[in-house]
Amino acid sequence: QVQLVESGGGSVQAGGSLRLPCPASGRTWSLYGWFRHAPGKEREFVAAIRNGGSTYYADSIKGRFTISRDNAKNTVFLQMSSLKPEDTAVYYCAARSDFLVWSSTYSLPRVYDYWGQGTQVTVSS
Repeated sequence: QVQLVESGGGSVQAGGSLRLPCPASGRTWSLYGWFRHAPGKEREFVAAIRNGGSTYYADSIKGRFTISRDNAKNTVFLQMSSLKPEDTAVYYCAARSDFLVWSSTYSLPRVYDYWGQGTQVTVSS
């Protein structure tokens, strides 16, 4: 049974940090992604990491967020630092089992097979 479960969300002041883990049980994953959805906005790509460790980031969070994975534990992490009020959103992890060579597609929600239920991150000024 496939299951992705995000955790680690919460409320933090601007400039603070949070770490979101997402264990993804059920199979081996070639690609993980993090997305976020803020009220009144479209779902937004945050970061992705391939099986070999290559990482990809949205420009809006580059230098502040770090995606990583523990293959032995089938878990992906999103370390968020220097948080801003505009980072407030529900954060979702997603996973894809088949290898996808075109990194330009990693920001597209449709390339991911499974999604977690989301975890709320609220950043106050």
